[in-house]
This record gives sequence, structure tokens and C-alpha cells, in this order.
Amino acid sequence: MNPLYIGTAGWSIPAQHAKLFAEDGSHLQRYASRLPAVEINSSFYRSHRPATYARWAASVPPGFRFSIKVPREITHLRRLDDVAAPLARFLDETKELGATLGPLLVQLPPSLRFDATVAERFFDDFRQRFDGKLACEPRHESWFTDAAEALLVSHFVARVAADPPVVPQAASAGAWQGLRYIRLHGSPRIYYSSYASETIAAVAQSLCDVAEPGEERWCIFDNTALGAATEQALDLSRRVQTER
Repeated sequence: MNPLYIGTAGWSIPAQHAKLFAEDGSHLQRYASRLPAVEINSSFYRSHRPATYARWAASVPPGFRFSIKVPREITHLRRLDDVAAPLARFLDETKELGATLGPLLVQLPPSLRFDATVAERFFDDFRQRFDGKLACEPRHESWFTDAAEALLVSHFVARVAADPPVVPQAASAGAWQGLRYIRLHGSPRIYYSSYASETIAAVAQSLCDVAEPGEERWCIFDNTALGAATEQALDLSRRVQTER
């Protein structure tokens, strides 16, 4: 059966949903008692010590996975250029997750246009250092072209399916088909809005419709501002179990 991971951006548990989780343990341990995956977003803003990643890995049950957002120093400040030092540091830190390490997420700034030379150099260097799952969430329309798609495929990089989409093509996963990574940010109000029941049902169905044998599937809820992400990740997990 194709691997399937559902979770939220970060593992905080909103007070209104606390009763749905185990009473004892750290926030991460309680979160991992109900959901099989989480996206680490704090790595985007600051480094974490290798020992911290090792402690997180030791806190979760077998089969749990962490995806990790690549630091903004790489994506937003250096804009994929001259990133050897921060990339090496990030990969050295995160390798302490060991078997719990899932995909690395490269979320690009909305202003970053596709530049084939820069992108080729960046992903080539990344792939020389890291052979695990890699997802990219571009947010400029110039990335949604055949040339950009081909470049991502050639480096085994999955293009994220994001909501709300910056262009219509962004709503669907693309590029390398060994990984399908969905990020639901909240719509119409990003980070705040809940999704309708019909939308969650449609996502569940899409996750169960497997096009590629062995394709790993992820769905991360990022509408965390008012706590909707937690409840909706649990709802999606229930629906997927029914569909499967």
C-alpha cells in the first residue's frame, strides 16, 4: 500500500481540541498519538541543534514522519543562489531525525521568478548532498511552464499542490510523481479559514486515487491560526481510512 501521511504545520494542540489527544507526554508525543506526520515550519526561521532533532525523533512512535521546511536564508534571502554553506548546515542538523525524516520542503517566495540557470545549479547541488524526498512549492507563475516542470522532474523533485493556488496549475501536484505533497493553507483567508466538509471529502478521495505504484502521499494543513488544521487533519485521516 502506498505510504500516506497526514498532519499539520507544527504540532501545537489547540485547547479546544486537547481532549482528542493523549493526556500525558510532551506536545509532540501527544500529537503523535493521533496523527502520523507533521511539517516542521520553525526550521524556516531558525536553526535547531542536531540534538533537538534527535530528541524529536526519539519522541515519536515507529512509522511517524517529519517533513521539514528549508530555511528562508536559502529560499528567500539568498534566493537559491550561493547557498552551499547554509544548505550543508541544514542537512547536517536534520539528518539526526534518522528514519523519521520525510520530505524536505522548498517553499519559494512569490517574487522569485524561474531562472533555469539558478534553479539547475541549486537543485543539482541539493541532490548531490541529499537523496531523500524533495518537494518544491513555487509561488510565481513563471514556474508553471514545461521547462520548469522538466527541470524539477530531472532532479526528482515533486511540485506541491497548494491551496489557495497562485495559478490554476498550482492546485494540482506536478513534476516528479514519486511524491504527492498537498499543502492546504486555508481559503479564502489564508491560515485562518476552515475547509468545507465537501472539500475534505474531495481531498480524501484524491489521496486514495493512486496513479503511481509506490507514490508517497502527504497532506499538510496550514490553516493553524484558529486551530482548524488540527480538527481537519483528524477528519481527513478518518475519511481516508474509510476510503481505503
